[in-house]
This record gives sequence, structure tokens and C-alpha cells, in this order.
Amino acid sequence: MSYTPRNTRLYNQAIEILKLSRSVSNYLVYDLAHLQNNGNENPFVYFTGDIVRQSDSLAPEILKAESQVFQDDRLKHAESLDRLTTSLYRTCERLERAESNGKDFVRILRREVRKFRRLQHKWMMTL
Repeated sequence: MSYTPRNTRLYNQAIEILKLSRSVSNYLVYDLAHLQNNGNENPFVYFTGDIVRQSDSLAPEILKAESQVFQDDRLKHAESLDRLTTSLYRTCERLERAESNGKDFVRILRREVRKFRRLQHKWMMTL
């Protein structure tokens, strides 16, 4: 039996962010995988995996928060979701500073995370 989220708009936005972050990561990883002139690897290449890992946790955290019986437990998961969202947003900002042709894609992802944040704050008031 699967759980259907109460706020499907927030949940669907989380799924959309996951799809977008995977696409952005796949595009950027090839762009950033080359060694720098000094022979070191580009430190921004690891952020491409971070955006996928962070966005992969958004939807399950929504489901966990909504499935809890006690409000304190719901709020713990909501706070965890807030930290994930903040971390994802900051990681996007870092990726925009990378020397890459995919900066425009990262901006699109960051815009979607901003939309998610607005929905998330409204959702948190209903918990």
C-alpha cells in the first residue's frame, strides 16, 4: 500500500526538481570532469552529485512528515526538509560559479528550488 501525499503540488514539485537535477548533473559532470591546467580535478564536479543526492531526499521527506501521527515528529521531518532545501539551493549557487557551459541549466534548477521553497513554507503551516 502506497501513501498519497496530502499536498500533491509540493510532492510533484519535489519530483520535478529530482528529474531536473539529474539532467543538470549529467550535463555538468562531463563538462567538469576534465583536469585543470595544474593537474588537479575540478572541485565543482562533486557538487553535481550533491544536487542529485539532496533532491532525491525531498519527496521521501515530505511523505515521512505527512505520515507521522504526532506533530513533533511531523515538524522534525519538515525541518529536515527545510535543511535539505537550503543545502540544495546553496549547492546550486556554488555550481553557478563553476566554469561551465551549463550555468543556465543550474539557474533553472535554482528557480525551481525557489518555487519549491515557497510551497514548502505554506505546507509547513498546515502540519
